Amino acid sequence: MQKSQILLVGAAATLLVVLVAFGRTVPHSDKKAMPTADHMHDGQSGTPIAFDELLASAKQKIPADKLVSITALENKTVRGDVKTQQIDAYKQLYASWDSLNQLPIAAYYLGESAKLENSEKSLTFAANLFLEHLEHAEDPAIAKWESEQAIGLLEKAINLNPANDSLKIKQALLYMNTGEPMVGVQKLRDVVAANPDNADAQITLANLAIQSNQFDKAIERMEAFTQKHPEEAKAVFVLAEAYRGKGDIKKAVELLEHCKTLLQDPSLKAEIDTYIKSIK
Repeated sequence: MQKSQILLVGAAATLLVVLVAFGRTVPHSDKKAMPTADHMHDGQSGTPIAFDELLASAKQKIPADKLVSITALENKTVRGDVKTQQIDAYKQLYASWDSLNQLPIAAYYLGESAKLENSEKSLTFAANLFLEHLEHAEDPAIAKWESEQAIGLLEKAINLNPANDSLKIKQALLYMNTGEPMVGVQKLRDVVAANPDNADAQITLANLAIQSNQFDKAIERMEAFTQKHPEEAKAVFVLAEAYRGKGDIKKAVELLEHCKTLLQDPSLKAEIDTYIKSIK
């Protein structure tokens, strides 16, 4: 599961941060603390910024020669009546804004290009650009706009490949940033209903249950999943976290010790040891 996915869930509420491969159990002290799920939902339930407003603000900050060049490209997209020309102009706008380190605007233009190309690869790549910037977005209005942009791009990609559960999970997590968490939960449930063995969807649903203090639900889900998939270290870790949240530290430690046996990376094992000491 990608860092951005867990970031959107607000996993800092239980010090649970699952990264690629398995992940770190506790954020490093020199990192900025991630917001909790409740805080993030509240902050992003307002109105998203309008793209025209975002664009106008960015244009005030760039050199005059760059502005002339960008305006010329914008005129090409308005006047162009050939799709390939519009795609090329949008990609040039993406490159221009990317070089100016205006990543949300750059992602927008790449997204417009991807919509015209209408391929799963291009739509997913553009959506991922928004996801990457969401990790650093501080303005809730911009973050909500980025989330909505990514949701739309992923929807088009899913329509092209309805069997791609990874895209559905990404999209579901983005709904946590738009003030519609239950829409995201239902989409995750749909994935699980169609494919009960999907680890990421099952683990994410359990993690969401933990964030809302529904520890018994998380335990029930992860107990059932780990019975079928005892080798899934992430699921064992999340099960341990659910027991910890419920107050059963002894069971949590037992599961964390078992989780260590499923891992190959010595640094991850050491970090779990540190986490065990912190909760005893």
